[in-house]
Amino acid sequence: MRLLVVEDEPAIAEALARTLRRNGYAVDVAENGHEALDSAAASDYDAVLLDLNLPGVDGMTVCREIRTAQPHCYILMVTARTSVDDRIAGLDAGADDYLTKPFDLQELLARLRAVFRRDRVARQPVLEYGELHLDPATQRVTRSGVDVTLNRKEYGVLEYLMRHPDKIVSQEELLDHVWDSEADPFTNTVRVHIMKLRRKINDGFEGDSYIQTVVGRGYRL
Repeated sequence: MRLLVVEDEPAIAEALARTLRRNGYAVDVAENGHEALDSAAASDYDAVLLDLNLPGVDGMTVCREIRTAQPHCYILMVTARTSVDDRIAGLDAGADDYLTKPFDLQELLARLRAVFRRDRVARQPVLEYGELHLDPATQRVTRSGVDVTLNRKEYGVLEYLMRHPDKIVSQEELLDHVWDSEADPFTNTVRVHIMKLRRKINDGFEGDSYIQTVVGRGYRL
């Protein structure tokens, strides 16, 4: 899952990004409204954590524009504004939820888990490709009924490939959707994760590991 944190206080932004990355999310950070809109124009996000008191372009405007451009993105306003009128205005601008500062990071993580569980179930209960089964609601992966234990990035790569079966997916596309903007486009991290993923999928089985390398172009399930 790729998230955008929009926060003009560097200490808060860094704390949020660090916690979210530690919990397996790919995170980009924008320090003002202009940066937020530029990021949203360049990348698709699963969720945006949006402060309202932003320099440049205010949070309400950012919310409306992201909602128009990315209608399926979950927008959580995280702000010091506590009045009922502000909450109503934020929700009317397109936010899905509203969390006031100061807040507990564990509550924020719980809200994200809850919305992504609902989203996974709504999008598709179980992904299947041959003997492979991936349940987005529980993040359980099996091959012929045998559990395949993956770390968060390996799971993210496999889920993305299973949502795009038979399509050639480039390294850049995987970096964009499974990692974040800090990922080095020249790194070999995607190749290493694909190698480990193949090994785990094929462990104890004969035959295809399902993931094909298309030389010079990327990978295909």
